[in-house]
Amino acid sequence: MPTSSDSAQLTGLAPVIASDTRILILGSFPGAASLAAQQYYAHPRNQFWKLAGALVGEDLHALPYAERLPRLLAHRFGLWDVLAACEREGSLDSAIRKPAANDFERLHRLCPELQTVGFNGQTSGKFAPQFAEHGYRTVVLPSSSPAHMAMTFEQKLDVWRQLIEPR
Repeated sequence: MPTSSDSAQLTGLAPVIASDTRILILGSFPGAASLAAQQYYAHPRNQFWKLAGALVGEDLHALPYAERLPRLLAHRFGLWDVLAACEREGSLDSAIRKPAANDFERLHRLCPELQTVGFNGQTSGKFAPQFAEHGYRTVVLPSSSPAHMAMTFEQKLDVWRQLIEPR
């Protein structure tokens, strides 16, 4: 009989990319709210849509989710996660067990114009060296998660701007 400490295998979300994607933002793995809604960054306190909106000059946060993705793609931004699946209780990256990475070998074929890969937080940022080895410019970003409040929104945005304004 399963106990409450048993975790089911969770599957992540499909990539949001296009052949002309130039900047890809990779999270670690969707949180519980995102998995339940089947939407990237669905937790109401997650700052992702406000940060991304500031980068592209549109209030993405104010749009319905179904309108956010095409607007992000129109600005040649894509979204995905470093993990395809894992076991986890709750939403914290520290609770991830049995991680299975996404198949990034196909990125070059699917997104031939991809130049920059941003990693939303330290957990996904562990994959940055692998992407750098393949010639991508990488930026490890402060997490947009509500669990990461050590920095103000403005401080986070200053670092996130490196995706569009290399320093």
